[in-house]
Amino acid sequence: MPHPAPGTSRIGDAQRRVDTHVQDDCYRAMTEQPQWNPAEWPEWERAHVWHPYASMSEPPPVFPVERADGVRLRLTDGRELIDGMSSWWCAIHGYNHPRLNAAAKEQLDRMAHVMFGGLTHRPAAELSERLVRFSPEGLEHVFLCDSGSVSIEVALKMALQYAAARGHTERQRFLTVRNGYHGDTMGAMSVCDPVNGMHHLFSGMLPKQLFAPAPSCPTDEEWDESDISELSRILEEHKESIAAVILEPIVQGAGGMRFYCPQYLRRLRELCDRHGVLLIFDEIATGFGRTGTLFAAEQAGVTPDIMCVGKALTGGYMTLAAALAAGHVAETVSRSAQGAFMHGPTFMANPLACAVASASIDLLMESDWQGRVAAIERQLQDSLMPAAKLPNVADVRVKGAIGVIELSEPPDPIWQQRRIVEEGVWIRPFGRLFYIMPPFVIDSADLHRLTDAMLTVIREAAER
Repeated sequence: MPHPAPGTSRIGDAQRRVDTHVQDDCYRAMTEQPQWNPAEWPEWERAHVWHPYASMSEPPPVFPVERADGVRLRLTDGRELIDGMSSWWCAIHGYNHPRLNAAAKEQLDRMAHVMFGGLTHRPAAELSERLVRFSPEGLEHVFLCDSGSVSIEVALKMALQYAAARGHTERQRFLTVRNGYHGDTMGAMSVCDPVNGMHHLFSGMLPKQLFAPAPSCPTDEEWDESDISELSRILEEHKESIAAVILEPIVQGAGGMRFYCPQYLRRLRELCDRHGVLLIFDEIATGFGRTGTLFAAEQAGVTPDIMCVGKALTGGYMTLAAALAAGHVAETVSRSAQGAFMHGPTFMANPLACAVASASIDLLMESDWQGRVAAIERQLQDSLMPAAKLPNVADVRVKGAIGVIELSEPPDPIWQQRRIVEEGVWIRPFGRLFYIMPPFVIDSADLHRLTDAMLTVIREAAER
């Protein structure tokens, strides 16, 4: 066998042939016409696209949406559904709002995105000014990030870096309460309920955090100091290893849709101050008016050291979140050995999202959002409370623009979802929780259709 010429090799030639073949295949894949009928995209999507908390081998039914306006979702088959979910609690102004559309289009003509490392832009400054102005007093520094889960990661890292900067490198754990939910990323999962939450499958690889019983006081008038005694004991016993306490104020969302009294937060603030532990509020679901105040923390008159916001921040237009920090947190972290906070997402402070978020906050603050939320709360109370008499209902509760019917047993989810859509509404129950969080702009008639559909489906479930 002849030797290859100098500067060549059989291995190199073979690799070049493989590379050329791969490039040809890629070029053909990019230039060939798609082997599918675009009119039949839902069938292709069902076979190839993964949905949240869903199986690919036995995917649950999904309903293709063609357009969304106001509080209505128009399906590709022509049906219209009244939206009771605000697209997982974020579309507080409804869909296709002309003012938010205009903000997006105006910003798009300038720039869609630039990196935030070493650069800045007016949309980020304008949004941050609004967040500082309207948030609980003392939260003066804003870290803009990609999503609610990421804002939780930011808050946890901020607390750890704060502790280290103060010489408490042993403070590596977090204390929280049962029935909490903070997102699907690794750090966020570690502070979700490890038993009743959605992430027990990953418990073996998650940091081991500390958990106290969930708050159980429904109102301040029914406050009992014993409600926080176990958390107080854990905090006292483990104060040398705890960097922060994190929880959802007033409303526990996806972990159980539970409501509790403001006094719990006042006492928690006192305990954290006593032991030199930071307090983090997850206002991702509760922020921007959902509970009747702009932020749930206002109902307790408490300012956390770090507060996370997301979901309704952009009115449901695109993903964006923020972690707001008190001055002492920002100053201490900035004096750490690193001299900087060690986090920097690629799409941090995306200008498009910031511009729409500012427009959404302005739209909210210029409206009678408090009156609207109060009216929704009254109607939910009147319409949902009769469900308490049904045999398959364990509890009915309402807080602001949140209405919850907790069932004794979960119905068949596929049957339930189909029946909901047949009633002309969009509601997405999970487990035993049948709840709605409608857009603030919903009118009385459409809200009645939502609550009537809930009662109809629950009665039918009781008879199955």
